[in-house]
Amino acid sequence: MDYDNTNTGALFKNDKKETSNHPDYKGQVNVGGVEYWLSAWIKPTKKDPSVRFMSPSVQPKEQAKEQPKQAPRKQERGDDDIPF
Repeated sequence: MDYDNTNTGALFKNDKKETSNHPDYKGQVNVGGVEYWLSAWIKPTKKDPSVRFMSPSVQPKEQAKEQPKQAPRKQERGDDDIPF
């Protein structure tokens, strides 16, 4: 019997973080059978900076595939083009 990943997910420490804009943790989550990329940042609270919380962000995995591909640019023919 296969494991059912519906409505589950996981976050892992981002060992490729290079700037503060990169997430502290990355992973994926399945919600209702739809796959999402999951990112999270560890942030201090405004009231007490020693208290920290996790701020998540979710993006559909299919988002990158749905972006339209740019058509190749046609080269304009000039007087110096060689016709062969």
